[in-house]
Amino acid sequence: MALWLRQMGAEVTGYALAPHTTPNMFGLLGIMSQSHVGDIRDEAKVRDALIGADPHIVIHMAAQALVRESYRDPIGTYATNVLGTAILLQASRALKHLQGMLIVTSDKVYENYDGGAAFCEGDRLRGDDPYSSSKACAELVTDSFRRSFFADAAPIATVRAGNVIGGGDWSADRLIPDCMRALESNQSVVLRYPNAIRPWQHVLEPLSGYLTLAQALVDDPAGAPRAVNFGPNPSSFCTVHEVVEAFSARFSGKPGWRPDRGANPQEASALTLSSALAESRLGWHPRLGLRESLAWTADWYKAFAQGENMVEFSKAQIDRYRSLQALRA
Repeated sequence: MALWLRQMGAEVTGYALAPHTTPNMFGLLGIMSQSHVGDIRDEAKVRDALIGADPHIVIHMAAQALVRESYRDPIGTYATNVLGTAILLQASRALKHLQGMLIVTSDKVYENYDGGAAFCEGDRLRGDDPYSSSKACAELVTDSFRRSFFADAAPIATVRAGNVIGGGDWSADRLIPDCMRALESNQSVVLRYPNAIRPWQHVLEPLSGYLTLAQALVDDPAGAPRAVNFGPNPSSFCTVHEVVEAFSARFSGKPGWRPDRGANPQEASALTLSSALAESRLGWHPRLGLRESLAWTADWYKAFAQGENMVEFSKAQIDRYRSLQALRA
């Protein structure tokens, strides 16, 4: 997102924890106009960074974003995802030139009965595991601040994306990074729930949606939607093992996969999103099918392994995606 915004001519200020993996996208791309290393739960530091930047648009992505980690550290998960969101919203009340805010939550905010139906924005919010619950709580916190403090101020919207893949992710407990680690160790990847269905999409897809909604908040603050799903075409709803198999095909059939026979926290067997609202109200449509998304992701990691300039490679993927937007608009 920061790289894309810089390409558009924006001045970008970042606030985040220090990178927790080596390598990492922050170090590879180095594209912030300004950056602050800090915790979203640090009220004074968040306020000072925001007021110092005096932004027109705030995009809140900071999160404890892993389901399994939320079982290991539920208090930390709620503190980051709920209290951190409230701290950011409170600090934003002091901004003089704010024109809009996006609060990124999750496709897991919905009450999920495993029925397989695609979730719409008006569906009931809930969350059984601490991560999902914390993101549903962040939605409620955002709505409360919107009604209580921003009714006559800058518009605030929440955005809910599908399972995002793409180059540059080395985090633990994520499917594509797990595949890359399995490739490096010449072992098959271990899958907890190989038959679970998820809405897979390339990272540039929801980012394009976020930018489209941010523009709508500025251009039509009264009429822009306040909660929006950005998911892939239904053809990209598929099982975990199908993703691994399609990704493996880009690497001569490796790493392959095997089931995890150990005990694992329960996760929903099916999760799909409806993007009908984004299509009808914002004119947003997904541009990449699943195989294209996997190909773009694999190509990024291949280029990195070959020592290519990843700033230029990433810019080229953004430019390529933007050309698809223009062609299919």
